[in-house]
Amino acid sequence: MAMPGNQTEHDRLMAYMAGRGLVRARELKKIGVSATAISRAVDDGDILRVGRGLYQHPEADIDADMAMAEVSKRAPNAVICLMSALAYHGLTDQMPRKVWIAIGAKDWEPKIAYPRIRAVRFREPYLTQGIEEHTIGGVDVPIYSAAKSIADAFRNPKLVDRSVAIECLKSALEGRKATPSSLADAARENGAWRRMRPYLEALTSNG
Repeated sequence: MAMPGNQTEHDRLMAYMAGRGLVRARELKKIGVSATAISRAVDDGDILRVGRGLYQHPEADIDADMAMAEVSKRAPNAVICLMSALAYHGLTDQMPRKVWIAIGAKDWEPKIAYPRIRAVRFREPYLTQGIEEHTIGGVDVPIYSAAKSIADAFRNPKLVDRSVAIECLKSALEGRKATPSSLADAARENGAWRRMRPYLEALTSNG
């Protein structure tokens, strides 16, 4: 008699997982899926356990934006930065394999198994400048602005290759994601003006 019940529970589990990126165990329990059914589905390869209490359909495509939303839920004080922010603003074709987050100089680094993160420590005033709120999958995600992210890229050449920073600067200007004045202001405010200035002047000169 257990078979039909288990099968129904399994069907409910798979129907809920379909079309979703990451699902928490507590979400499944709310719809009547037991821990036993979850474990059996993992053992059978129907779903993947990607973190503690966190599951994913094997065929689900977790895009970068949803990964940022998931990280933001689990580390609400962190800010999406550098390569992840640049990719979100459409300034680079390079898609980071980890979600880049900025944390304070003395903050505890979040322990997140999945999605994987790369935490970078920003001191003030760089940590709290240029933050925008973007809603992704119903989650308010703090992300540095395009101009601020480019300034951060120039300020951190050990983290972002100079060629990538220049590419992003060019993309921002061509795509009108930031104005020359906003880029210059962000560079001055974030300690990157000396490094960015020659490239910004070259890209905006009429000659």
